[in-house]
Amino acid sequence: MKNETVTSDITVVGGGLAGICAAIAAARLGKSVALVHNRPVLGGNSSSEVRVWVCGATGHGVNRYARETGIMGELFLENQFRNMEGNPYLWDLTLLEAVKAEPHLSLYLNTDVHEVHAEGPEEDRNIQSVTGWMMGSERKIEFRSRLFLDCTGDGLVGALAGAKYRIGRESTSEFGEPWAPEKADTITLGSTLLFYTKDAGEPVRFIPPSFAKDITQTSIPLRRIIRSGDNGCAYWWIEWGGELDTVHDNERIRDELWAVIYGIWDYIKNSGNFAAENLTLEWVGSLPGKREYRRFIGDYTLTQHDILAQRPFEDRIAFGGWSIDLHPPGGVYAEEQGSKHWFADGIYHIPFRSIYSVNVNNLLFAGRNISASHVAFGTTRVMATCAILGEAAGTAAALCETKSVTPRKLGRLHLAELQRMLLRQDASIIGLKADDPADLASQAAVRASSTLAVYAPSGPFERILLEADFGILVPVDGRLTDLQLLTECSAATILIAELYTTGRKENYVPHTAVQHVEIPLRPGEPEWVQVPLDWTPEEASNAFIVIKANPHVALFTSSHPLTGVLCFQKGEPPVVSAEYGDRQPPQPVQQWSAGPFSRRPLCFRLPTGRALDPDKVIDGFNRPYGGPHCWVSEPLAEGEAAWIELQWEQEVSIREIHLTFQDDVNEDLINLHHHRTPFQVIPELVKDYRIEAHTPLGTIEIVNRKNNRRRKNIHRLDHPISASSLRLIVESTNGSPRAEVVEIRVYPTSSFGR
Repeated sequence: MKNETVTSDITVVGGGLAGICAAIAAARLGKSVALVHNRPVLGGNSSSEVRVWVCGATGHGVNRYARETGIMGELFLENQFRNMEGNPYLWDLTLLEAVKAEPHLSLYLNTDVHEVHAEGPEEDRNIQSVTGWMMGSERKIEFRSRLFLDCTGDGLVGALAGAKYRIGRESTSEFGEPWAPEKADTITLGSTLLFYTKDAGEPVRFIPPSFAKDITQTSIPLRRIIRSGDNGCAYWWIEWGGELDTVHDNERIRDELWAVIYGIWDYIKNSGNFAAENLTLEWVGSLPGKREYRRFIGDYTLTQHDILAQRPFEDRIAFGGWSIDLHPPGGVYAEEQGSKHWFADGIYHIPFRSIYSVNVNNLLFAGRNISASHVAFGTTRVMATCAILGEAAGTAAALCETKSVTPRKLGRLHLAELQRMLLRQDASIIGLKADDPADLASQAAVRASSTLAVYAPSGPFERILLEADFGILVPVDGRLTDLQLLTECSAATILIAELYTTGRKENYVPHTAVQHVEIPLRPGEPEWVQVPLDWTPEEASNAFIVIKANPHVALFTSSHPLTGVLCFQKGEPPVVSAEYGDRQPPQPVQQWSAGPFSRRPLCFRLPTGRALDPDKVIDGFNRPYGGPHCWVSEPLAEGEAAWIELQWEQEVSIREIHLTFQDDVNEDLINLHHHRTPFQVIPELVKDYRIEAHTPLGTIEIVNRKNNRRRKNIHRLDHPISASSLRLIVESTNGSPRAEVVEIRVYPTSSFGR
C-alpha cells in the first residue's frame, strides 16, 4: 500500500455533473483543485455506467428559454457537436476532456473517500482532510484543503464530517407543503437500472435467468407502458427501493431491479405480444442510479412554496425549471402512476444559503444533496440543475479561499461579488442585472451596421388550421402596434385576438388581460390582416397574443425562427389524478405547448421597436428576461458581414474581451438518447468573426476566429492596448441569416477562466 498526501486549495468529492462543474469553476479562477471520484468514468448518473439522460430547467420543452448556460451550457454544446446520436461513451469523453483541459485541476478516478478528519464542536466544525482508497492502484490518499465540496449525491463526506442532514419526507406541518405527507417518514425516491436493446438482423432467442421476475404476476403490465424497441428513456419507471435504505440496501435493490429488467425482457421476447424476434439485449446497467438520500441542512431550506411562487431570492445563484417530480414509494410495483408533476408558471430560483452547511464551516455541497425539503428536492435533483449549482458552489469556494472567509460570511459580506463573478462566467442566474465596475463596455456608446427593424416571415410557408387557440409571444420595448397576421378564411367570420402580459419577466404564459379585439374576415385568398392591438408597457416586457380558435380560419407558419418570438398551441389541461385532487391546480406551461411551432413561427409582421437594438449587448443581461437581450442585425446577403462597435469618449486600456453569442437557450439539447436535435451547431451562433481596435497607431486586427461553435468566448491579448473603439465584425454564422450577439464585455486586466 502506498500512502500519499495531496494538498490543494479546494477538494471536490464526487465526479458527477455537479462535481465536474464545481471543480472546473474553481480551477478557472486560479485555484488548485482536487476532483475525487469513486468510479472509473466521470458523469455520475449520466455516465455510460448508468445512462440517465441529463434533464434540466427546460423540462424537455415545457419551460421556455430555460436551457442552462455557463459550464453546463458548454458541455451541452460540445456534446451536440461531437455526439448528436447520444453515444454514452462519447458523452464520457466530452466530460473527461473538459476536466483535463483545466491546468489547475487534478483528477483522481477510482478513488473512494471513506474517511473524514473534522474538528470542533457540533455547531462549529471544520474539515481538515478526507482520505480515499484508489482502487486498482493500492494508493491511500489524504486530501487536504481549506474548502471541501460534497458533490457525492449520497452526502457521505458531509455526514462523516458531522454536517446536519435529513433523510426522508417531512410532514405537511413542518413547512406547510401540500405535497408532503401528513406524518414524516424515511421514504425516499427509489433507484433505477436501465437497459438498451438493438435489432440483431436475425432471430435471437432469450432464455431468462432463474431469478427473473414473472411480471405477469405483478401489476407491471397493467400499470406501466411496455413496448418493444423503446430506448432506455422509456423505462425510467423501473424503480425500486424507496421504502428501504437506498445506500445500505443498494445491493438488494440492484438485485431486485435486475430481476425486473430480465422479467420485462422475457415478457417482451417470449410472451408473443410483441414484434421482438430480432431484438436482443445490448446493455443492462449494473450500478443503480440513485435519486435520493441525504439532504444537508443549510442556512435556508428550499420548499415547495418557493418553487411554485418562483421566489426571487436576493442571494439567488442558480435556477431550476423541472417539475416537482415525485414517485410512489412502491416504485415499479406501485398501483399509482409512476410519477406526479407540478410545474410552476416558469423557472424558479435557488439561494446561496441552500448550498453550504449550517454547522460545518468549510463545507459546500451541490447536486441532489442541497438544503431542500423532500418535495422541493423533487425538482432540484435533476442533473443539469445540479450542474449549475456545482458551478455556483465551485465559484463560491474559490472566493472563500481568496478572501479567507467561510461560505456563510461570503454570502453576508460579499454576495454581490459572488453573483458578479457568476454572471461574468455566463453562469445561469435569471433576472439579475450585471453590475461589474471593471467592465469597460458598460461605459461605451454602441452602434451597429444594421438592426432588425421588423419581424417578418420567410418562406416557404405552411398552412395550418386554427383548430385550437394559438399564441404568439413577442418582446415589447416601446410600443406594440401595427401587428399583421397572414390569414386565410373559408367563410365570413370574426377573428378574436387577446393581448396578455406574462406576469413575471421569466414567464412565458398569458397572465393578465390587456386588450381584446375582433377582426372581421371574408372568404378568399390568403391576405394580411391588421390586428388592432396597441400597448405601451412601462418597461420592456413580453406580450402574449392569443388568437382564438376558429374553424373557418387558417394561419401559416414560416420556415425560419425569429429571435425573441415564440409561438404556442393551447391543449387540454393535463389530467390530474384523483390521488392529488385539488392540491394540484392547472399548469399553464404544460397547456400552452410550443412544440407544434418549434423553429417554425406563425407568419406575422410587427415592428421590433427597441427590443433588438445594439445597446442590448451592454445592458447587463446575458439571457432572455422580459425580452431577448441581444442585438440582431438585418438579414445578410451572401458574403456580407455585419458589425457592432463600442466607442469610448477617451482611450481605454484593453487586455481582455468577452463575447457571448446567441445560442437559442430555448432549444432543448440532450446528452444521450431521449431525443435528437437535428444540427451539430446552433444555427444562430456566430461562426467566423474578427475584432478590430482603433488605436493611436490606426486600426488593427486583434482577434480573428474561424469555425466558432461556442456561446462564450474570452480573448486575452498578449499585452494591453489603448483604443478608442472596438468593432466586432461577424463574417458568417452557423446557419442563421442574421448576426446575433448577446453580450460584449471589455476588461483592462486579464482574469482566469476560459
